[in-house]
Amino acid sequence: MVARTVFGTAEEESAPQTGRMTRVDFGEDPILGESGAVLGVWAHPDDEAYLSTNLMVAARAAGRRVVVATATYGELGTPDPDAWPPDRLAQLRAWELAASLAVVGGVEHHWLGFADGECADTPAEAGIDAVRQLISDVQPAMIVTFGPDGMTGHPDHRTISQWTTAAWRAAGTPGRLLYATVTPRFHAEWQAVNDQIGLWMTGSGPVTDVDDLALVVSAEGSALDRKLVALRAHASQTSGLIGMLGEETYRRWWATETFVAAPRLA
Repeated sequence: MVARTVFGTAEEESAPQTGRMTRVDFGEDPILGESGAVLGVWAHPDDEAYLSTNLMVAARAAGRRVVVATATYGELGTPDPDAWPPDRLAQLRAWELAASLAVVGGVEHHWLGFADGECADTPAEAGIDAVRQLISDVQPAMIVTFGPDGMTGHPDHRTISQWTTAAWRAAGTPGRLLYATVTPRFHAEWQAVNDQIGLWMTGSGPVTDVDDLALVVSAEGSALDRKLVALRAHASQTSGLIGMLGEETYRRWWATETFVAAPRLA
């Protein structure tokens, strides 16, 4: 069994929104149809905020069910494990995730219960079965996760991509599986920032030409402020970066979310 939580309230979801966001018309999508759910599968708290906040907001605005699954509590995500031992940091990051998803509103959340930094050493069958059960329960029309590159190259990220892809294919490739990616323009615009913080753990990160993208969701103005608030909620992970880069640079860094379709095997 995995925990299921709904963050946000109907009152919060009905609050007026300003700013501009790329329009995602889920109602006209031949795969999503009128009621398709969106499922995000990620490794650590904050992955979903960086890579899919705009998408989640757009889906909720269209009346879609949004479900997020997080494989680990990110309990090793600190440079000071003496001050933040794993049990304490896990609780903190769980609270941060709840606060972040509340900014989106009405998002269901599942913990998969794996250990931070150990996904690659976990028997693949266990991870695949956990994601396959989610797919069976949620019946999503769209699944979003990391590409095989793991975005940053983190071993947990790459493993979550493998598990999710295998589970999707085992389920008969229902709906669409989309991988988070970035474009040549992102690399050109943000190379100095990415190099400064050492974003790419291996290689130089994914790259997908604009013509090959399956989905782009951009935000600006107060719509982008909303994503900033969702990211700031993960303060244990983001406050140092905001201080290093400055809020305006940090705010614009992941303003656009881009996805490429996973291949369907014959």
